[in-house]
Amino acid sequence: MTRVNLITGFLGSGKTTTLLHLLAHKPANENWAVLVNEFGEIGIDGALLAESGAVLKEIPGGCMCCVNGLPMQVGLNMLLKQQKPDRLLIEPTGLGHPKQILTMLTAEVYQPWLDLRATLTLLDPRQLADDRVRENENFRDQLAAADIIVANKEDRWQADDIARLQQWQEQALADRTLVTTQFGHIDPTLLDRPRLNQRALPDAHHHHAHRAAPSLLSALHLEGSARWRRAVNQGQGYAGCGWVFDADTTFDTVGILEWARLAPVKRVKGVMRIKEGLVSINRQDSDFHIETRQTMPPDSRIELIHDSEADWNLLQQSLLKLRLS
Repeated sequence: MTRVNLITGFLGSGKTTTLLHLLAHKPANENWAVLVNEFGEIGIDGALLAESGAVLKEIPGGCMCCVNGLPMQVGLNMLLKQQKPDRLLIEPTGLGHPKQILTMLTAEVYQPWLDLRATLTLLDPRQLADDRVRENENFRDQLAAADIIVANKEDRWQADDIARLQQWQEQALADRTLVTTQFGHIDPTLLDRPRLNQRALPDAHHHHAHRAAPSLLSALHLEGSARWRRAVNQGQGYAGCGWVFDADTTFDTVGILEWARLAPVKRVKGVMRIKEGLVSINRQDSDFHIETRQTMPPDSRIELIHDSEADWNLLQQSLLKLRLS
């Protein structure tokens, strides 16, 4: 049987970083797979996880639980049939609701194949100070579905954040395991904790625009001689816009970093080719993290997410001016 863990968490809580940490500690004799979903169609996490040593399947463009779960079922079935992984880690979008995913994973048809273990939910306690996040149904239900709460980004907390976390734990998380960490560095043995949380979750109220066919199981790619493409998405009270550029396009290093740092949006995530090689960009509000890499992806990808419509055309205009080739 394939051991399965759901790794959830709201936007910017550190899910991908945590996945990279867990995959770095994968036993050499085991075959692991990752099923990852993102809000937009660009597929940033696929590029970040591509060299992790695990088999990767992307379901971009919304949430796994939309369209009666068809993309989720297709992706899951393909992984189980083709790869027969020892462990499967599922990362839904930070704007996704966990109920239908858990319902599907516990369905009778999957009982002979899946061993569902503990659900881990990443939490940045600073988000508890944001009414819009705290009152978001997906945020609340992700925490409600968790067996283990991973309070992440401890290096960024202030005294008020710790107090809010303690209050939240007393009110809502008292019966669940809470671990604190930074950079997603958690004990990999947490994955083998049993799934004990059986509480009923409310149905999600989806407000998601679908433009792609529900069977689409790969991120946006370039066709023919196209040098770049753009994709927009909207749902769950958020709007997103992303771009993918071909392998021959490089960007001005200082310019792309300043563009990402100053963009008037809540979330920026990308993997971009620069003169020096490759830079991964991860920004949540004012938190800005960059990392240079040597392994080159087949293209450049970057996505912005905001809690309202942004001027995507103006942002695109300034982004295109940063191309060096």
